[in-house]
Amino acid sequence: MRLALFALLFVTPKDDLEITTDTTLDPAKTYGRIVIKASNVTLDGKGAWLIGAKEGDPKTFKGVAIEAKGVTKITIKNVNAKGWETGLKLTDCSEATVEGCNVSDNFHDPKFAWGENGRRGGIVLERVKKSTIRKNTANRVWDAFVMVKGDDCTVEENDFSRTSNTCLKMWESCRNTIRKNNLSYGLRIDPGEVHARDSTSVLIESGSNDNKLLDNDCTHGGDGIFVRVLNGWVCTRNWFEGNDCSYANNNAFEAWSPGNTYVRNKANHSSYGFWLGASDRTVLIENEAAYNGDPKGFHNSPHLPKEGHAGIVFMFGPSSHTIVRGNHLHHNNGAGIAVIGDIDSKGAKWKAFHWIIEQNKIENNRWGIYAQHADWIDIAANEFAGNKEEIKEDGGVTNLTKRAGTGPRPGCVVEGPSFAKVGEKVVLDSSKSQAQEVRWDLGDGTTSTKAKVEHAFKAPGFYRIGVTVTNGGLSDLGWRDFYVVEEVKEIGTEGSATEWSWVDAGSKCAFSDDKEVRISGSSSLFALADPYSGGRVSLLYPKAKSAAWPLEGKSHVVFWVKAVNENVPAWQDANPIVTLYESDQKKCVITPQGDFMSNLPYIEAREGWAYFVVPLAGDKMWKREGEVKTVNWLTIGFDSWGAPPLRIWIDGLAIK
Repeated sequence: MRLALFALLFVTPKDDLEITTDTTLDPAKTYGRIVIKASNVTLDGKGAWLIGAKEGDPKTFKGVAIEAKGVTKITIKNVNAKGWETGLKLTDCSEATVEGCNVSDNFHDPKFAWGENGRRGGIVLERVKKSTIRKNTANRVWDAFVMVKGDDCTVEENDFSRTSNTCLKMWESCRNTIRKNNLSYGLRIDPGEVHARDSTSVLIESGSNDNKLLDNDCTHGGDGIFVRVLNGWVCTRNWFEGNDCSYANNNAFEAWSPGNTYVRNKANHSSYGFWLGASDRTVLIENEAAYNGDPKGFHNSPHLPKEGHAGIVFMFGPSSHTIVRGNHLHHNNGAGIAVIGDIDSKGAKWKAFHWIIEQNKIENNRWGIYAQHADWIDIAANEFAGNKEEIKEDGGVTNLTKRAGTGPRPGCVVEGPSFAKVGEKVVLDSSKSQAQEVRWDLGDGTTSTKAKVEHAFKAPGFYRIGVTVTNGGLSDLGWRDFYVVEEVKEIGTEGSATEWSWVDAGSKCAFSDDKEVRISGSSSLFALADPYSGGRVSLLYPKAKSAAWPLEGKSHVVFWVKAVNENVPAWQDANPIVTLYESDQKKCVITPQGDFMSNLPYIEAREGWAYFVVPLAGDKMWKREGEVKTVNWLTIGFDSWGAPPLRIWIDGLAIK
């Protein structure tokens, strides 16, 4: 009886309908699964329905209604599909067009708790390039539209609203234009629940760069637009303009990535307007952030004093080289703008650093500008009205300058390198900015008021360089993420890829010399762990185990690391562990007292290089166990939570 009932719930034919030529469906008929098998074809549904399950719990729906793999220049239009796990899925396709389709009422799980629950629901694209998704509908699904490794696509005028997870999800997807879509009500929440279980109208993560999101309705989400960095893989150079992200349960905009620009968006009636932690090099121009944290509306996670919220807040992560210009910030329960450095260390670990706040209209907030543990803040030409306090300096604020705000604004132009060797004189030049005033901070304690600066760095590592240029009162800024490398006798990272191996029976590592991604010498070592076991994989050099490096007179192992770990939440346990072997029985293990891949020495290493200096004797940050006098081989060990492929670059490896 149960098998008979199950059969009645499905009308899918036994065999797929395979499309190899232009095909028009009969709108009077009901269809099952369709697979497009050829390029240069059009499927016109004429409004016909593809039905999976006719009834039942949507979280039990199975199968893909329309699918295509490895084809180009296909068109899918006017097709409707419901009762499936996924309405439409394209994989490894290019120049495809999907238009006028309705894939609502597929997989949907409003009661799902926290965490990941697959990429499914409406439309899913994997490795799809140069394609157009236009005027489609996907409501009452888990994810309305998913892009994984999708580049150079246009997504416009779709109704991807009312989902239980996301309306739009992007993973490693670049140079896409997302325009005039309804992406509202990306929300999964029970009555009385606080945080909406990380549901959001838009989720952007893991190397999704250079996208444009324009004039989209992202209202009433868990968040409106969320740029998430759970695995350390940032999303940068994205442009958000004209989007309405108001009435978010949590944050209208939330981002943990650097280098993004927000222009003329609305971020109102949410818990926070813009929550931008760990978002260096952010630009906010002419946005509105109002009525956020209102006790009568959304007011979750009040992190400012006196249960305060903010229109714009940078908190729990660095915010160097930030511009906030021409925004309207009003009626927020807390600050119009909150500029906050590291609270736990009282700014010792990092400060909110190198800001320009000018020409904003800041009205009827508790504080117009709230600053704590902040350095080098230029404030000019803002209009304050009705705030209980215009500027609140709440400890640890240095180099805050209030300017009159008159005169033309210079455009900051910075010329010069981003790399030098220790002791090498470099020139950094801002003279083309044509500014009356200049201030440089070179990141090593050196400042200058000259337009052109000559400087030699004394130690290897990373330096956060900034410059502010001013005419009268209005300002602009520039920056350099600057790397200084010491000349060392490299071992294994200069044309030696064939001499590497690995330790981890469940993984397989491929090694190559990378002449493009490097920081020292002419190449770096690139290691690709694929398949990767998810446990500790140790990169071993040399695989002959006969190096015979004496340690007498040596004090440190040094190396640079760059990594891409797709897994959420990236690393686990201690990383990286350095082991020096004299033999299999005699070794010295130097273990970091923490996960230094998750907690990098400076946050810019998320998108660049991290410099590790490992003491052979150990110290409070590195625990040494065992002792050797001669090193015949070494390993550098990494451990992740999950098992997607690991990409690791190592350069400048030396014992010195």
